[in-house]
Amino acid sequence: MNTVDKQEIQNFSKDSAHWWDENGPFKPLHHLNPVRLSYIKKQICDHYGRDVNAFDSYKDLEILDIGCGGGLVCEPMARLEGNVTGIDADENAIHVAKAHAKEFGLNIDYHCTSSDALINTGKQYNVVLALEIIEHVADRDVFVKSVLSLCKPGGLVIFSTLNRTAKSYALGIVAVEYILRWVPMGTHDWKKFVKPAELARHIRKTGATVSDICGLVYNPLKNDYALKSHDTDVNYFMAIKKHA
Repeated sequence: MNTVDKQEIQNFSKDSAHWWDENGPFKPLHHLNPVRLSYIKKQICDHYGRDVNAFDSYKDLEILDIGCGGGLVCEPMARLEGNVTGIDADENAIHVAKAHAKEFGLNIDYHCTSSDALINTGKQYNVVLALEIIEHVADRDVFVKSVLSLCKPGGLVIFSTLNRTAKSYALGIVAVEYILRWVPMGTHDWKKFVKPAELARHIRKTGATVSDICGLVYNPLKNDYALKSHDTDVNYFMAIKKHA
C-alpha cells in the first residue's frame, strides 16, 4: 500500500469508535456532510443525466468512496440506490462502518485496503470519491493515479481537500484544532495541504479533465457551511471527468 501513511492511520484509528458520534472527534464532518452530499449529488446527476430530486438518483451506478471512515458518505449514497463500495486503511473504521450499515439494513461493500492495492482486483467504478483524504496520503502522485485508474472510462471523480494558504492554517488548524477543539490536535499537517493548481496538475498528468472547482466556506455567524464557487481559500471540491 504505497499511498498509506501509517502514522496518519494511527492518528485516526484511536478515535474510530466515535465515527457516528455527532459531537465527537468527527463532528466537523457530520456538520459539513449535508453540503458536500448536495455537491456530490449535483455533479453525479449532471454527469450521468439523472434527476437530482429523485430517490433513486444513483440506481445501477457503481460508486467507490476512498478513505470512507465510518461510512458517513457511503450510507446516504446507498440509500439513493447506488452500488456502494467503501475502502479505508483503518481496520477499526471499517469494523465500525460494517456494524453501522448492518444496523440500518444497508448493503455496502466495505474493505480494509488502499486505492493502489484495490487496483489489483481489476474493478472500476462509475463514480470515485476521495474526500478529505489526499492530505493524509504518503505519496500524492501515486494516490491520484490510483484514484483515476479505479474510475471507468467516461466516469466521474470527485476530490475534496484543504488548500495550502495562510487562511487555511489559521482556520483549518489553529482555530479548529487548538482553539475550538473540534478535532484532535495533530489531525492535519498544513504542509500536506494541496493547492487547487497542484491537484489539477496531478489530474492532467493522468489525461483526465477538471470539470468543476468549488469552495466550501464556513460561516461562524450562522454556524453553517455553504458552497462558494470562487472562494477556495480553505476547503474546496474538484470534479474530474475521465475520458472515454
